[in-house]
Amino acid sequence: MAPTPSSTPGSPPAPAWTPALRLLADRPLVVLTGAGLSTDSGIPDYRGPGAPDRRPMTYQEFVSGPAARQRYWARSHLGWGRMRRAAPNPGHRALARIAPELLITQNVDGLHEQAGTPRLVALHGRIADVVCLGCRTTSARAALHDRLTELNPGYAERHAAAPVRPDGDVELDDTDDFVVPPCEHCGGVLKPDVVFFGENVPPPRVERCYAAVEGLARAGGALLVAGSSLTVMSGLRFVRRAARDGTPVVILNRGATRGDPLAAYTVDAGCSEFLTELAALRS
Repeated sequence: MAPTPSSTPGSPPAPAWTPALRLLADRPLVVLTGAGLSTDSGIPDYRGPGAPDRRPMTYQEFVSGPAARQRYWARSHLGWGRMRRAAPNPGHRALARIAPELLITQNVDGLHEQAGTPRLVALHGRIADVVCLGCRTTSARAALHDRLTELNPGYAERHAAAPVRPDGDVELDDTDDFVVPPCEHCGGVLKPDVVFFGENVPPPRVERCYAAVEGLARAGGALLVAGSSLTVMSGLRFVRRAARDGTPVVILNRGATRGDPLAAYTVDAGCSEFLTELAALRS
């Protein structure tokens, strides 16, 4: 990593992220975002400093039987009631102004879409959508939320203190009395239209992301990672592809990441502050 530039005598010291900003100032960009980008919107992340150990339900567990789905939907119903009120923060809005060649997000909260980012791949889907595992009909999460509220009167009020988790659910063990409705079309099992652990990201999404990252090498661009620890391969693979192609990588994250050895610069800072400054620099 390059050293921090020296300041003019008598001037404030240059921010440690100045070299990274200079690298990103006028290049074509692909941006990969993770949960750390949404913490300023009140949504906790998985692996930031001080974050508790969180293990999301796997796909195999979800389809194992009614009890697992009851547990999932009880927690998710409460979390969704709070998460859907979240709004884009300055980091989301800065990325919308930057308008990268492609924004790849590992987040399912839909806040990049709300901010107006023009070219976007929601790698893991969107928590605002629901799919039936039987007939594959998709529907709006808001409609299911209303059904769940009607079937479980007073449930949200009884568990109002349950802490929110990053995937739009809450910490809750008492779920035995929660009623989960079937698909209205075929009576099948309903699942949020997101990629669970144990599922694969749909190949067309992955191919579009690889194509954008590979295009950076031809265009003299850079890959910016914002708010991801790169713990899971679904995001790390794009960092590896960029590094293989000789494309510079900048990683902006609170704490270390699996991609740090491949980065030209690592910036341990808040996403909102850095991205706001980058958007101003590129405007």
